[in-house]
Amino acid sequence: MHVRLAASLLASFAFVAGVFADETPGRTYANPVDVDYRYNFEQINQQISYRTGADPVIVRHKGAYYLFLTLADGYWRSPNLLDWSFIAPSRWPFASVVAPAAISDGDRLLLMPSTTRPEPILVSRDPAHGQLEFLTRRMPELPVPITEPETRWHQGDPQPETVPPGPWDPALFKDDDGRWYLYWGSSNRYPLFGIELDLRDADSKQRVRYVGKPRALITLEPEQHGWERFGPDHTGEGKPVYIEGAWMTKVNGRYYLQYGAPGTEFNVYATGTYVSDKPLGPFEYPPYNPVGYKPGGFVHGAGHGNTFQDEHGNWWNTGTPWIGYNWTFERRIALFPAAFSDDGQMSVNTRFADFPHYMPEAKVADSESLFTGWMLLSYQKRASASSVLGEFAAARATDEDPRTFWVAASNEAGQTLTVDLGGRKTLRAVQVNFADYLSGRFGDAPDIYTEFKLESSLDGKSWQPLAATGTERRDRPNAYFQLAAPVRARYVRYVHGHVGAAHLAISDLRVFGDAGGHAPKTPANVKAVRSESRMMTVSWQRVPGAVGYNVRWGVKPDRLELCYQVFADRGTTLDIRALNAGVGYHVAVEAFDENGVSTLSKIVSVR
Repeated sequence: MHVRLAASLLASFAFVAGVFADETPGRTYANPVDVDYRYNFEQINQQISYRTGADPVIVRHKGAYYLFLTLADGYWRSPNLLDWSFIAPSRWPFASVVAPAAISDGDRLLLMPSTTRPEPILVSRDPAHGQLEFLTRRMPELPVPITEPETRWHQGDPQPETVPPGPWDPALFKDDDGRWYLYWGSSNRYPLFGIELDLRDADSKQRVRYVGKPRALITLEPEQHGWERFGPDHTGEGKPVYIEGAWMTKVNGRYYLQYGAPGTEFNVYATGTYVSDKPLGPFEYPPYNPVGYKPGGFVHGAGHGNTFQDEHGNWWNTGTPWIGYNWTFERRIALFPAAFSDDGQMSVNTRFADFPHYMPEAKVADSESLFTGWMLLSYQKRASASSVLGEFAAARATDEDPRTFWVAASNEAGQTLTVDLGGRKTLRAVQVNFADYLSGRFGDAPDIYTEFKLESSLDGKSWQPLAATGTERRDRPNAYFQLAAPVRARYVRYVHGHVGAAHLAISDLRVFGDAGGHAPKTPANVKAVRSESRMMTVSWQRVPGAVGYNVRWGVKPDRLELCYQVFADRGTTLDIRALNAGVGYHVAVEAFDENGVSTLSKIVSVR
């Protein structure tokens, strides 16, 4: 970077960020969550470099939120679920942490990594400063032989006599009566297990005991539950499916044992739940599953996370969206509003979940009210760049696909990417999503940070500051900016400062606001035909000018909790393979464009 240009950029970044921070009203966020995802080291010998985050657990502890991810070499702290600061802890497992269990008992924060053999549990009374100690230096052996069963277990069959090495993908839960439980499992052959724990004397004697023997609790049934089938859009009939990511939530005396399925590699990774009136079951499968489902849009996937309440009592669910360009397990994390109805139905709101949402400042009765109504203005708009490397054209930065991206011919400061919105629009927020193309990084380093500014223009000639990174140097793989006030513009330009990767690569420059017109018409002639017990085909009449559609369905006509977002160029027919056999559904469609969202279509039923 040239010294003079670097100084100019830094001054602009500090000025714009300072002004916006002081004047920003009610704050918003957009998925993927804007944290400094770490570079993975697992493929260093293959020289495959990528940033990733997965298997999130957010825990509220003593007035703050703590975020734990797979292979992060530390964790994040936030006072508000918006601003996250990375904390390097005083001690950390040498091989790092995968899919950890984390829980606060009000006094302590406990952290348990996934393991295939007895390992420590860590504890902290001062997680804000990274102070971790051993709750126990070594967990006891699981109290059953560790060998593989000959056949796959199904719920209702006799309890298996063996468990796999573990506990892998653990989840800790403390009940209202003070008793502790452990849930775990990640397999295409084994179920999820649960067992009671005795932690009463762990602080003084560093001893943790299992109480009784593990119980096999739940497993997948893809023959009955269409959403548990593997592959893109559940097209991998007969392929191995994976149950993992256990999490327990107790609400109004009901125990919700949540799980991820059918595998993190595709767009349909989802969260389901079984429900019981006892912490170790027996559990029943609710017909409204899955509860967290995000197969369409920019963010794909909602499985393997956790459920928690914020300081106002609002429920949230985290998940693991999939990218998978550099490596199968290249992922990000997402945050979704959740709810538990009076009759016990659990739901996770993923409608427009990758568009800006308000972060609530009080208890919210309806999570739909958190959607800002700021629409996507950049989809398939003409993009140009100061330089292009090979086939990685600028047009790839407006296609709403995180697996395609623009790559600049060089990584020097001053490179630009410009999006023409096609007319003067009102801008409210911008998200810059970086990609990894031959990045060459495999761990943290002082020069891994993101620095850039955004500019706007009415005519493509005269440019004004729009947003920018601040003086704090941190990595921003999914940098999100809410503008201090609405801005009228036709053009948005990214001006490069610095990234820690070998190449400057941007998967999508996403612009949100409105075009100042009327919302689209309501889709007509909606039909839903059940082609087999776990699948329906939904069709509707094209709405002129629509950017896309939300196909919404559920087990009750007033609870269309599940949503599949499709862009208009994909057509007006959608196969949904996520149904439960023997369950009736209600279906409707809404259209959206740059002006807003239509009213919901007539609701149709399918049996």
